[in-house]
Amino acid sequence: MTLHEIADNIQAGLNGTHFEGSLKFDCGDDGVIILAENLASTTDQDTDCTIRLTQDNLSKLLSGKLNPMTGVMMGKLKISGNMSVAMNLKQLLG
Repeated sequence: MTLHEIADNIQAGLNGTHFEGSLKFDCGDDGVIILAENLASTTDQDTDCTIRLTQDNLSKLLSGKLNPMTGVMMGKLKISGNMSVAMNLKQLLG
């Protein structure tokens, strides 16, 4: 699945909900997904919080196959910036 497809899936999950703050999923050379103003896009910008991870781990995180806390402890996710924004992800992860 491409980052554009992942962003489209995130956007579908955002419909009808409100995501507070701005968040960047930074997948290195593969690109970024930005959640800001209740939109998901692949256009890079500054955000309140950044989560660095591989595209594969992003897919696992969003599908529920990777627990966020376990991912952080295992070094699969690196979070910087406003941690409260990262905590808002639970509304997307269900």
